[in-house]
Amino acid sequence: MGEETVSKNFIEQEIDKDLKEGVYQEVCTRFPPEPNGYLHIGHAKSIILNSGLAKEYGGTFHLRFDDTNPMKEDMEFVESIKEDVKWLGADWGDHLYFASDYFDTMYECAIKLIKKGKAYVCDLSAEEIREYRGTLTEPGKNSPYRDRSVEENLQLFEEMRAGKIEDGKRVLRAKIDMTSPNINMRDPVIYRVAHMTHHNTGDKWCIYPMYDFAHPIEDAIEKITHSICTLEFEDHRPLYDWVVKECEFDPAPRQIEFSKLYLTNVVTGKRYIKKLVMDGIVDGWDDPRLVSIAALRRRGFTPESIRKFVELCGVSKSQSSVDYAMLEYCIREDLKMKKPRMMAVLDPIKLVIDNYPEGEVEYLDVENNLENPELGMRKVPFGRELYIERNDFMIEPPKKYFRLFPGNEVRLMHAYFVTCTSYETDEDGNVTVVHATYDPETKCGTGFTGRKVKGTIHWVYAPLAKQAEIRLYENLIDEEKGVYNKEDGSLNLNPNSLEIRKGCYVEDSFAEAGPSDSFQFVRNGYFCVDSKDSTPEQLVFNRIVSLKSSFKLPK
Repeated sequence: MGEETVSKNFIEQEIDKDLKEGVYQEVCTRFPPEPNGYLHIGHAKSIILNSGLAKEYGGTFHLRFDDTNPMKEDMEFVESIKEDVKWLGADWGDHLYFASDYFDTMYECAIKLIKKGKAYVCDLSAEEIREYRGTLTEPGKNSPYRDRSVEENLQLFEEMRAGKIEDGKRVLRAKIDMTSPNINMRDPVIYRVAHMTHHNTGDKWCIYPMYDFAHPIEDAIEKITHSICTLEFEDHRPLYDWVVKECEFDPAPRQIEFSKLYLTNVVTGKRYIKKLVMDGIVDGWDDPRLVSIAALRRRGFTPESIRKFVELCGVSKSQSSVDYAMLEYCIREDLKMKKPRMMAVLDPIKLVIDNYPEGEVEYLDVENNLENPELGMRKVPFGRELYIERNDFMIEPPKKYFRLFPGNEVRLMHAYFVTCTSYETDEDGNVTVVHATYDPETKCGTGFTGRKVKGTIHWVYAPLAKQAEIRLYENLIDEEKGVYNKEDGSLNLNPNSLEIRKGCYVEDSFAEAGPSDSFQFVRNGYFCVDSKDSTPEQLVFNRIVSLKSSFKLPK
């Protein structure tokens, strides 16, 4: 048999071409987040793509914090990003960098541009700069300060550097072409004055480089070969190449753009997430209803499921949206063979088996996962008093209701057949206790051929059951209305995005469960132990995903 042909995406094809033509000898990629918030599912695509390319080509992967804007940055975000990147399996090794480590080099590059007549100090206000820039259909016009001499520009830039200029009074601009059809090339601002303390450099600087100037320099310093970024930077590529060329870096990194990952009916904008956090609508940046990487991790998603999701989304130049159901499909596929199927009762009522010996406990052998025998067996206690789901009993059932009702027989999963004999209610008519008898001949619920039952229900043994809090999550967004309110731009929030159920019961096997451990709750879905709020004394479970979905992989 011949070798299997592997279809490569367009980025891999470009890298292959560059290596074949000797443009680069090896591959070096980077993930360059700004530490001004937590990463989200869209960033996961970039992390997995960039680190994956480095691994595929035996190259190097860098993690670099693009911390050129001290106004929005925080060390909390730096640490969260490092944790997220590491959790996704991207290994930066010794290659952890900060853009702020290169501020001296960036300053020297700015001086070089001034001396070459390629940059000038401009006194126009931000509003005036916008007016002079022109539009998509009209060219811009030159700043009245564009023709300052090299000597004057050097002196004025040094005054900016020395802290003698107020914020917003002066900027340094690249001198390119105010008539360029690409607005990004119309003398962009490359340095601004900002008297702010930086988390890494303290008060050393009161001028800070703009992103479009800093980013190509960072890439060039680190000898990045392929600067992989999203499509909104495509129009910035000429400026990226201009900065690298005019600052005389060799070899030059190459920018390649791919489409962003858009997920339907989720909130990814940092501004919106920050407002949700500040307003107390969500429980921090890692609230399981969000799609920040920290939130997905807390919810119970796995790195493998995120990587599978990114793989299914693919890499292309065309913008498209992906249904959130595909992400849910990926976590189900990842968990279904890995996790034990345990019993938990989310809305309990007591079931008393009147003819079962009082005080007796027996331990039943239960397979952890019927589809994966390698997960082994466990012992589950069984006795006279159990908890079952409230909706597994009805006094007057409709047709085709095959669970417990007076006179009906069902199978208790892994245990016996039981027949409902009576029930008790409170003063409001709510059922509090169901009574039944069991047939000792039907032990284990399978292999018994004397008669058939149509219903099987799960249960937990009441005396040894562990009480738990169960959090049932739905989409944070009202899916019928869409993410944003068209009138005022606010979010269309789903008021029922979180249901907290207290007084639930899980089988005693959960006594050993630790933070982030995940399980399939029989008939209820996949759940994980909350890493933030759960304690050995009070177990808290987050629903990762329900058991079934209408989502189908395209053929």
